[in-house]
Formats: sequence, structure tokens, C-alpha cells
Amino acid sequence: MTKIAIIQYSVYGHVTKLSEAIKKGITAAGVEVDIYQVPELLSDEILGKMHAPPKPDYPIMTADKMKDYDGFMFGLSGRFGSLPAQMKSFMDSTGGLWQSGGLIGKTAGTFTSVGTMGGGQELVNSTALPFFTHQGMVFVPLGYKDPQVFSFDEIHGASPWGAGTFAGPDGSRSPSELELSIAETHGKHFAGITAKLAA
Repeated sequence: MTKIAIIQYSVYGHVTKLSEAIKKGITAAGVEVDIYQVPELLSDEILGKMHAPPKPDYPIMTADKMKDYDGFMFGLSGRFGSLPAQMKSFMDSTGGLWQSGGLIGKTAGTFTSVGTMGGGQELVNSTALPFFTHQGMVFVPLGYKDPQVFSFDEIHGASPWGAGTFAGPDGSRSPSELELSIAETHGKHFAGITAKLAA
């Protein structure tokens, strides 16, 4: 059976909420899915000063565990228009897979949370492309698979690159029902293509 791993980094829970919606879409497509998080680099003291809530109870992803999956959705918490250091550190730990070609042909997708409308909704996703390219992975964007991406009825995240949300400058905005619906569509779309490539 096709297996997908969602690999996320979330400070305030926005990416976690998107991960759960994406998982719902993947499951609806009849594909097995697990959610993982990457190791935190910030100390408990710093996280406390940031008023960050406790981390979700997801296992930690390792390079070795990636061998068991056919595709990966990466949940990226935007940092100044780029992916977070925690995700970059994890990606940098996969050198053995790069040398062995262990990820060649496996699918990869991205989704993100950023603070503001000019905060890099598309740019953050694109910063993962060098990793996918060097690993020989197949990037599967959302495109406009979900017509709601076109919507002007409300301010919302998501782009052709992938599902997304705006957290607000202070992190107080939660993903909207529209954003969660788009994330679910993204998961289902990604799962369908991953299943075809893994067959």
C-alpha cells in the first residue's frame, strides 16, 4: 500500500492544523499516512519567552524512516521568506539518502504558514525545491486543483505551490475553514499522484 509521511515544523500550531487537514485528504484517497515533526532547535526557555504552546504528540522523523514512505508533504513555518532552520537542519541530515539515491522518484509537496500577506506564502515553498532537486524527488504542487484558491471572498492563504494560512503578525489568526478545505484537497490530490507513481 502507498505510504505518505507529513513532516512538519510548527511553533504556534498553524502548520499542525494544516497537517491534520492534509492527512484527512490523504486518508480519503485511500492512502496510508503518518504525521511526523522535526527536532526543535530552540531551548525551552526561548520557546517560553515566545509563548509557544507545547509541541503536538507526533514522533520525530529521521532520515532512516524516510525509506519506508513513497511520498512526503513538508509543513513549513515561514521564517523571513524561507523555510525554518529546524526543517533545514533535518534536510541536511539526509546526506546518506542523497548518496544512495534513496529518495529518487519519491514525491514531495509543501504547505506553509506565514505571518502576513507579504510574508512569503509562495517563496517559503520554493525554498524547499533545491532539496527536492538534489534528492531527485518529484515535486507535486497544488496548482489550482481546488477552485477555492481563486477565491476573493475572504483573505486566505494557499497558492499554486501548496496549501497555506496566514497566522497574523502576532500568530493569533487560526487557519480558516476555507484554508483547511484547500489543505484537504491538496492532501487528496497529492495522494492520488503519489499512488500512481508508486504503483
